[in-house]
Parts: sequence; structure tokens; C-alpha cells
Amino acid sequence: MSKSRGPITPASALTGNANEDPWVVYQGRDGPGKGKHIVLVAGDEEYRSEEALPMLGKVLATHHGFRCTVLFSTDREDGTIDPSEQTHIPGLKAIADADMLVLFLRFRELPDDDMKHIVDHLEAGKPILGIRTSTHAFDYRRDEESPYAKYGQQSAAWPGGFGKQILGETWVAHHGDHGSQATRGVVNDEAADHAILRGVKDVFGPTDVYAARALPDDATVLLWGQVLSGMEPDSPPVAGGKNDPMMPIVWTREIAREGSEASMRTICSTIGASVDLTSEGVRRTLVNACYWGLELEDEIPTKSNVDIVGRYEPTFFGFGTFTKGVKASEHVI
Repeated sequence: MSKSRGPITPASALTGNANEDPWVVYQGRDGPGKGKHIVLVAGDEEYRSEEALPMLGKVLATHHGFRCTVLFSTDREDGTIDPSEQTHIPGLKAIADADMLVLFLRFRELPDDDMKHIVDHLEAGKPILGIRTSTHAFDYRRDEESPYAKYGQQSAAWPGGFGKQILGETWVAHHGDHGSQATRGVVNDEAADHAILRGVKDVFGPTDVYAARALPDDATVLLWGQVLSGMEPDSPPVAGGKNDPMMPIVWTREIAREGSEASMRTICSTIGASVDLTSEGVRRTLVNACYWGLELEDEIPTKSNVDIVGRYEPTFFGFGTFTKGVKASEHVI
């Protein structure tokens, strides 16, 4: 992928990463998000969440004022980022202080003490943005007796687990052909005035459209995923039935909470791999989603600043393709 450059902020001004902590903190600068804390959790084997979320955190902190803590699946022995490590994400206690949670996970099975931080956030009704494989964020096969096993994608007690019950859909299938049919985001005309879509255009990603066939009644589809016949932004739509109808790729929910007048805001985006985030439209959608989740939609600019901070050279998606030996401290800019 080509290099993308934006304004470079000195590390001392933006980043806190004391004593080689296996996470990174981007201190919020001035902006509507000042005083709000977003925790972003990376842990998937295929779509390079360990690259996507630090970049998104830098954008949210530098241009919008949010303090952002980015956590990673980490090798227990050497402290390097290892997306294939399904049971170890250091620093999840930071979620206790989070105003919003951004998850980019796949089939994680966390120890109960760690998972409790995520569950406490959910039970408090705080907002969540789930990206791509977060529709199947958890999978309990090692400890089926865990009190959190219902969050697993295979749960019978809570059908579809976290993905279905919180985001609105779990893993179904690839709808576009994986690795050969990219995605163009098409605005849902019925939601064109939604705050998350403010200034959003030209949404494109090399990842394929996921199937999402049974969203709940309280879901609002913002973007449909048009399956393209190739892997470039100018590839034409594929002919045939795959785009009739199109699948949703970004939607929101406002989930009623028992005993509370306030609803829980969730957003799901099945587009958002590291290479997808080279698209300005994808970045703006995710940044605006954080504003909306935090009920700051009136503060979303006409065209929010999503310029990349520092250098961003994402790795193309694939199993086993992550860059080995990287520590969280290397995401300091």
C-alpha cells in the first residue's frame, strides 16, 4: 500500500507509554472530545486490527480531543503484539474509566477477570463500536463453564452471543468473494441525514462484503455494501444477484435498557480492516460513529478532520501476515 502522511505530533505531546507498557495512550488535545476517554481493543488474526486501531486512536486524539487507550493481543512471554494470542489482552482494566469502547476482535476467550471489564461496560449501557470481525468477537471453547460463555459466537443460551445480541448480527458468511471482490459503501437514502454520515462519501475497502441478513428491528442501516467485480475503487459492481438486495455494512442500534430511560448506543461496521482505513470515507464514518456513540452528534463537523497522523503503511489482510516482533511502544509517534 502507498504511504499516507499527515501532521506529525511530537510523541511527548501526544503519547503516554510508560515503562514499556504493552498498550499505548494517546492524550487528547483540544476538541469536542476533550475529557472523554475511548478504549480501543485490537485482537484479530486476519484484518490487521493491531495496525488499524492505533491509527484511528491518533486521529481521534490529535484532531478531536479524545484521550485514546489502545490495547493489543499480546504474547505472554516477550510482550510483543501477537494477534493470534486469543486469551491475553493486557490493560483491560482501563475500560473501567472508558466513556466508549471500540472493539476489533475475533474469537477471543479472555480470562474471567479480564472479560468482566468489557461486560461491566456493557451492563452500564455505555456505547460500543464494533468493527469487522467483532460480529464474532468471542468464542468460549476452552472454558464452557465461564460465567461469560454466553458472549461466545456459538452460544445457545444467548443466540449469536455478543455479536447478535449487542451489535445486531453475528458471523454468517462472506457475501462478496473474499480477496477478489472489494466493497463500495452506498448511503441508505432513508438515513442520509444521520449524523454519522455527515461529510461521508467515497467509502471503499478492499475487504469483501459480509453477509448480514437478520438485523433487529431497532437497527438503522447507514451504508449498504455494494459488491465490486474487482479490487480497485473504480471496479464496477458485480453483475447478478449479489447486489439485489445489497447487504448492510454500517448500522446503529439504540437498545432499550430495562429500568432505565436511557438507551445503549451501539454501532457496527463490517468494513474497517487496516487497508480499508486508507479510505477517507471509512475513517470519517468511524470517527463520526464515536461522536454519535457518545451523544456528541451535534458536535460533528460538516467535514470532520480525519487526516492520518504520522506514517501509515497498512499490511494487506491475511492469516499469518502480521508483522512480528512489534511492541506497543512502536506505535508512539
